[in-house]
Amino acid sequence: MDPKDDVRNSLSSPVCVHNPHLVSLKDDILYHFSLGTGTHNLQAMFGDVKFVCVGGSPWRMKSFIKYIAAELNMEDPKSDYPNICAGTDRYAMYKVGPVLSVSHGMGIPSISIMLHELIKLLHHARCTDVTIIRIGTSGGIGLKPGTVVVTRQSVDATFLPKFEQVILGKTVVRNTDLDQCLAKELLQCSKELNLFETVIGNTMCTLDFYEGQARLDGAFCSYTEKDKQDYLKRANEAGICNIEMESSVFAAMCKMSGLRAAVVCVTLLDRLKGDQLSSSSEVLHDYQHRPQVLVGCFIKKQLMSKTAHS
Repeated sequence: MDPKDDVRNSLSSPVCVHNPHLVSLKDDILYHFSLGTGTHNLQAMFGDVKFVCVGGSPWRMKSFIKYIAAELNMEDPKSDYPNICAGTDRYAMYKVGPVLSVSHGMGIPSISIMLHELIKLLHHARCTDVTIIRIGTSGGIGLKPGTVVVTRQSVDATFLPKFEQVILGKTVVRNTDLDQCLAKELLQCSKELNLFETVIGNTMCTLDFYEGQARLDGAFCSYTEKDKQDYLKRANEAGICNIEMESSVFAAMCKMSGLRAAVVCVTLLDRLKGDQLSSSSEVLHDYQHRPQVLVGCFIKKQLMSKTAHS
């Protein structure tokens, strides 16, 4: 072996799991992916993965893998990019080259389940130096609709940078910091593209789409328009640019597993001006495509850089 390979391997960053019970499992069944260590050669299937993109919608993640395949010149006109998780209807997974695209559903519980199994999958596949990015949609606060927000830090509905989970009846608090260098790299890619406005700011992660986000149009509402405006303005003053429902647990779990992580969400509306979407389906489709374009630019740039230095 080339001595340089030893140096490169020693510097590579593995995907970590922190569960001593896993070693006692004969087979690790990734139930919600319909995959497992006893039924699939995960290293052969996923060992080359360097970039993982996750998003709520199965349709959106299939759209992304088609887009990135074309961007990386890996597109096969005859390929339908089959769903690797076709044995289950919980999540969808697609792969092209070193890029994995996975849906995570809506809300903290759904993405948490997916991330547990995704992190174990990457660990079993012995992947190293993996970058993971959540791409999605959000409600903006004081931003023009269509603005892309790269999250600096995920905060809860009280504007604090933490994720709380009850384990064995006790509340466990976890850090929600994201990779700041990665955020800056994504912002630089947006500047180079010069196609749409992109900002770095804090993202509020809520447990609900309606009351939890101060909407006035849910089945229940116990507050006034003024109450809503006061709350959202306080959020904005705290550096919060947008609201969604997955970033806190995403940041916490990626940090624990050693994954370089970012959240990139487009704003579909300015919540200070309303609660319901009024843009046409064509405009909304364009907005939803923007995180894909930005992350696609980043991945392409990273791969070109690696090729140039190899």
